[in-house]
Parts: sequence; C-alpha cells; structure tokens
Amino acid sequence: MAAEERWVGVDDVAAHLGVAKDSVYRWIDERGLPAHRVGRLFRFKLSEIDEWVRQDNEREKTPNSVQSRPSSKTQTNRSTPKTRSRKRGGNE
Repeated sequence: MAAEERWVGVDDVAAHLGVAKDSVYRWIDERGLPAHRVGRLFRFKLSEIDEWVRQDNEREKTPNSVQSRPSSKTQTNRSTPKTRSRKRGGNE
C-alpha cells in the first residue's frame, strides 16, 4: 500500500523550491502556483508544485508563445503627485 502524500505549508514549499516565502505568496497570486486554502492558511502537495514548475519551464521553452504572466517590473502610479515637505520658519 502506497503512503499518502502529506500536505505542507508555505515554509516547506519555500524551502523545497529554494525561494523566500514572499515569492511563494506572489506566485500564488500572479502565476497560478497550485495552493489550497484551509481556513486562513495555504496548503500544498509537493507533487503539484513540482508539476507546476515543470509546466512553467515548458511554457518558457516554447517559442512564439503568448505568455499571460505579468511582467516582473512593478508599475508605478504616476497619477499621484508627490508632495514636498516644507521647512517652516522659526516663528511658530
């Protein structure tokens, strides 16, 4: 009888992939990293993570493919004006 694969948390996935926990959370949101919510926590099967990495690598190797991933550069909000702090005179 085969042993059932256990569920792991974000710490285990980050260690398995050799990345920071923040990267795991970002990849869930932006790249579709397979994650399952259990209450407030994310749980993962390492076999699903490994398959996701393999598929992602295959997509990158495919020439002329349209990738739906957002760019890694963050966009700045240029519509919000930046304010300068003004020094006040000594007569306050």
